[in-house]
Amino acid sequence: MSSQPTSLHAWLTSETPASRRQARWAAFYKGWLSLKSNHMAMAGLAIILALVLIAAFAPWIAPHDPFVQDLGNRLQPLGTEGHLLGTDSLGRDILSRLIHGARITLYIVALVALIAPVAGLLVGTISGYAGGVTDMVLMRITDIFLAFPRLVLALAFVAALGAGIENAVLAISLTAWPPYARMARAETLTIRSSDYISAIRLQGAGPLRIIIKHIWPLCISSLIVRVTLDMAGIILAAAGLGFLGLGAQPPSPEWGAMISEGRRFILDYWWVATMPGLAIFAVSLAFNLLGDGLRDVLDPKDSTS
Repeated sequence: MSSQPTSLHAWLTSETPASRRQARWAAFYKGWLSLKSNHMAMAGLAIILALVLIAAFAPWIAPHDPFVQDLGNRLQPLGTEGHLLGTDSLGRDILSRLIHGARITLYIVALVALIAPVAGLLVGTISGYAGGVTDMVLMRITDIFLAFPRLVLALAFVAALGAGIENAVLAISLTAWPPYARMARAETLTIRSSDYISAIRLQGAGPLRIIIKHIWPLCISSLIVRVTLDMAGIILAAAGLGFLGLGAQPPSPEWGAMISEGRRFILDYWWVATMPGLAIFAVSLAFNLLGDGLRDVLDPKDSTS
């Protein structure tokens, strides 16, 4: 009689999983251990988790109301009268606005991450599996979107839809899906000719079942890596739209809009624009570090280590 694992760690690290569930959890645990050993990726994850907590508890963390104006206390330097990061041109506390602005940043990132990859995965897998005219039409549409710089195309969509955070999310999503479609198509072209796909087809499985049950799961790991690495670009695109006044509208404490407001005082009152700029830099760097770590774990064939 074989001995049973005596602890959760032994169960997760067993070389002979007794069930599909155990094998799945063991693979997840080994991936986590690999990611945990990457200190830069863990630093990125720590920053992202801190951002999530800050956004969740913003009303209790922020030292001041981010919307209250105090013109007699405008453009105060760092550390003045309880304003750790100073005040802006309307006397509003910059730190409080950064804290509440984290909510807007995560809102945009979450919505784009839900819309663009799903749309790209759907288009790419259908194109790669169907082939022929369907593949040609879908890929030519994808090429049209890829031919335009992302920010320029987003500006065109926002100009047509109107300014606002929801329209900015939709515009960024419409410009972000083509790379996911290309990636999903390449994965599908490799998978669809596999022997096990032929066996599944002979058993009577239809195209929809094959795509959903057998092709999509194999595309997920590459998709997660690509999404994480693209988060920095999404944040910069959202900040760019906010900077131009086409994203979140005043008085919302959106980081790009804060930079736009502070650019008028950049020489004399540098902190007004610098602080939201550093916030964008830190979060973008965190997503890139985490994305590099996830790529090493989920797609080791692309690792240069």
